[in-house]
This record gives sequence, C-alpha cells and structure tokens, in this order.
Amino acid sequence: MVDSLKTGVPSQFAVDRGATVVVINPGSANIKIGLGNQDTPLIVPHCIARRTTGVNVPPRKNVLDQVLNSQVTTAQHVERERAYDTIASFLKIPSLNEEISNSYSRKMARFDGSNLPTSKKDPAFTWTDVFEKKPDFFSTLETSTNNDVIQQLSDLNKDTKLKESATVSESKYREFICGEEALRISPCEPYCLRRPIRRGHFNVSPYYPAQQVLEDLRAIWEWILTEKLHIPLSQRSSYSAVLVVPETFDNREIKELLSIILGDLHFNIAVIHQEALATVFGNGLSTACVVNIGAQVTSVICVEDGVALPATGITLSFGGEDVSRCLLWTQRHHQTWPPIRTDAVAKPIDLLMLNRLKETYCQIKEGETDAIVVVHSYEDGMSAGAHKTRLTALNVPSMGLFYPKLLVPEVYPPPPRTWFHDYEDMLEDTLNVEYPRRPDGSDLYSGFNAGSSMWESYPVFTNKHKKEEKLGLAEAITKSILSTGRIDLQRKLFCSIQLGGGASITNGLVAAVEDRVLHAIPPNEAIDTVEVLQSRNNPTYVSWKGGVILAIIDFSHEAWIYREDWIRGGLYIGSNRKYRDSYYIQAQPMCYMSS
Repeated sequence: MVDSLKTGVPSQFAVDRGATVVVINPGSANIKIGLGNQDTPLIVPHCIARRTTGVNVPPRKNVLDQVLNSQVTTAQHVERERAYDTIASFLKIPSLNEEISNSYSRKMARFDGSNLPTSKKDPAFTWTDVFEKKPDFFSTLETSTNNDVIQQLSDLNKDTKLKESATVSESKYREFICGEEALRISPCEPYCLRRPIRRGHFNVSPYYPAQQVLEDLRAIWEWILTEKLHIPLSQRSSYSAVLVVPETFDNREIKELLSIILGDLHFNIAVIHQEALATVFGNGLSTACVVNIGAQVTSVICVEDGVALPATGITLSFGGEDVSRCLLWTQRHHQTWPPIRTDAVAKPIDLLMLNRLKETYCQIKEGETDAIVVVHSYEDGMSAGAHKTRLTALNVPSMGLFYPKLLVPEVYPPPPRTWFHDYEDMLEDTLNVEYPRRPDGSDLYSGFNAGSSMWESYPVFTNKHKKEEKLGLAEAITKSILSTGRIDLQRKLFCSIQLGGGASITNGLVAAVEDRVLHAIPPNEAIDTVEVLQSRNNPTYVSWKGGVILAIIDFSHEAWIYREDWIRGGLYIGSNRKYRDSYYIQAQPMCYMSS
C-alpha cells in the first residue's frame, strides 16, 4: 500500500473523500489544520488572548507563562560563547575574542531609519484592533428584504445618518482573540496571552491549570473551524477528524485532545496518527529516519516499513524559536542591533519579527554572512519604528541546532507535578498492562472533559522515560539510527533521512546534516554514506499532508473512533485492538469501549 503512494493519490479521489475530512496537526507554537481536499493547511499560531477584567494590569504580565527568571546564568553564558567559537572555527569566521578589522565600520553602518521606506521583505507588523463594533442601525436595515424601507432611509440626510450611526455603533473589547492577532496585541491593552501547548506538552503550571488549558484549546480550535474553515457546529456531525500527534505527547494528553474533538467540537468520527508515520506517508516512503524540527521541540524517530520504532525516539528541547532568540543575542553581542527594547519572551510581536528575520536571512554557509535589513521597534500602543542596520554572523544561529549550548532556552515556571517526566511512552506496547478499574468493572478513566481530576488520578510509570536528551541534531540522528542494531537497516536509514518542520527549510541545513552526521558516526561502524532525501511536499506541513493521505486511503476505518461510542464508553485501556503501525497509541486504539 505504501508503494502505491509513490504515484500519488488521484486528485479527484482526494477531492471526493477529503471534502468532509478535517486534518489537525497540533504543535507547540502553531497548529496546522485544513480540509483533506485542500492542497495546503492553515498554519495558525497556537495561542489565545483573553480579556482581563482587572485594572492596572502590569505590562509584563500580559503573557500568562511569563518567565520567572529570564536571566542567563554565568555558566550558560560561558558555554554559549564557547559554542559560538566552535561554530566560528567550523564556518571560518572570526571568533568572539578575535579582533574584527571591520568592527568599527559595522557599528557605523547602523543608524536610525525611522523615516525610511519599509522594505518589502521586512514589513512592519501592526497592533491588533481589540475592539468589535456593534452593527449600526442603518447597516442592519440594509440587509433587510423590505426595499421600500431601505429606499426611504437612504434618502435621509447624510449628516443625520452619520450622527445616529456614531451613537449606536459603540465599540467594546473582544472577549478573546486567537492566532496571530493575539500575538500582535499591545501590552497596554487588557489582555493576557495564553499558549496551551509549550515544549511538546500541555502548558500546565501553577498559574495555568489543566482545565483552563483544555478550555483554551477548545476555544482556539472552535474559532478556526468556524471562522477560518467555515464549518459551523451544526454541520460537524457529517465531518471526520484526523489527529496527527507529535511523538512528544503522552497518553493523557492525547485522550484529552480526542475528548475535545469528539465531545466539544462534535465531530462524528476521529482517528489518531503519529506525526513521524504521517511524514513518511506524506513523502511516499515506507522507511526513513524522521527528523521534525518544530518551533520549540525537535524529535527524531525511525520508521521501518510503515512501523515507527519506539526505541529509536529522541526528543530535543529546542527548535526554530530558540534559533530566532539566538539571532537577537548574536547581533547584540556584535553591537549591530539598534538600541531598541526588543524582548522575544515578554513581547510576542518581537518574536514574530525575529522569526521572520531568521526565515529570510539566516542560513548555513562558510564565510562571513551579513545583510542590510530593516528591523522594527514596537513600543506600547505606538506605530512601529523602522531601523536600518547591517546584521552580521547570520550563519551562526542555525548552527545552534548542532550545538544546543548556543541556544539558551527561556526559563519557565516548573510544572506542579513530576508527570512531565514520569509519563508512559505513547509508542510502548501496553497489551499486558493492568489498569485500575472501578468496582462496577468500568474503566476508571472513561468519559471526557475530566479536567484536573483526570490529571491527578491518571497512572504513571516511573520505570519508563521518554528520551529527552541534550544532544546536538547530528548526534541525535546518529544515536537514533544506530539504536536499531541492524547494519542493513542502519545503512538504509542513514541514506533515508527525512527533515520536516518549519526550521528544516533553512538554506544550507541539508548539506550540514549530511556532513555532520557522517562525521558523528563512530569509526568502527561500517557506514560511509549519509543522505537527506528531498521532500515531495513542503517540509513545513508534510506531516499534515501525510495525515490527509492516511485518511483518504483508509477504507476499513478499523482504528477510527465514533463519537457515540466515545461518549458512551469512554477509554478502555488494554484492549487487543492494534493500530495501523503495529504499535499502540495509548489514547485511542487501546481502545475505546464499543459495547
């Protein structure tokens, strides 16, 4: 079946079967979502800003998961500078301690460009309009079917109309704002930004309870379905949902996502697919080492003949946003950044700007890499200020993927419990695991929207840990492939590396991965070839595209969950029901109770 994908799914077939299928690929920073008959998904920032009712909200408290301490320690600073010097040697550019002959000219090239025209590559973001307007009396009447009344009102004096309209069309704050608009809200406005998923997990903290995380996820997804995909709640019973989940999610988190899809959003039927498996299907492959470089997390896992190998899974706690913050640090260190208040943590609009600069100018290549760009300052409630400057060392930040000590992640408040590190691997075989049950014999965790109580009582297994390691990208790929233990499979995987995620499209990254992975292989291993395969689809959303393909070719619906069964029976953990890739994803096919 996998081989048949190499010829592609017939377009008409995809249109017919995909018209009522919604594919959802949630991530920490962005969610990719769209209908199966669409060529590309919507990519929406996975966040929501809710209006605060209090007064005098401190300007730095406008982000819910605001860091407690964003200061880099002395040890981290020393390690970062050492990593920079190592990268500089590799790229053949001056180290931090070396005298740069043109440093003076670089500093002099920086100047205030507030009155300069904005470059097409670097347009300024605008603050979000947080007010909604009530429809005025005249616009309401213009939608009426009574043409005589409309004509009479149109003949009224225009000045009178404007005065009346101004009176009845009053502005009020929007209760919540989702997506990119939420990131562009001025800190002086009465809103609090929330990111329900962070670093590959639900963003639960003492300040962000599990029930609120779930409610925010439901609100964001409902808004996208209604406002962007134009699928109202009343029509969703005729739609199916495909949930493409990252390997970082644990069984409890997947269960709650299914509860939102089937319980709150009213989809008729749903299925879960692993992100790595969807990636190989999206590229017409059957075997590959899948490397997904997301905004906040990078995951590596091997897939053989359509089967994900759980022992090869490695999670790295850095991604594209860390590269963007490193870009800012690099420029400030070289004194090329304008003297403006740029804060990628406390001001989400600044991170938007840094992400765009990274995507446009950062690359991996030897030699000094500079560019004259326009950066913007965003002061509270004021229009963006333009500053023209020459950025330097633009080939260094992306190399942080191979030297993670260059990427110092922001410091977040710790989770209230240790379950972030005690959860059970969602790819593990749990066929023989005994789970607690109620006295009446029903499952202890059935039903949906259990909220905080579910999180407190859910079983954890301290003897099983997800591999969250502080490795560079090349070492992680090498370790993942070598852990398969078979030389024939290892050779095949080293020649079948598949990159995905937004940061994977960085210019020069493919060549860097091939070169550094080859040098990371131990000399005693009989491997002499490394190849990164070209993606058949855009790497940014190839896993979403694979979810579309899996949904379209799945005629049997053996692994699908029906809403009525889910609500009636809930989750029945430990059944014999196998998943497509022969392993068990613990929130779905282990399985729901079908009476």
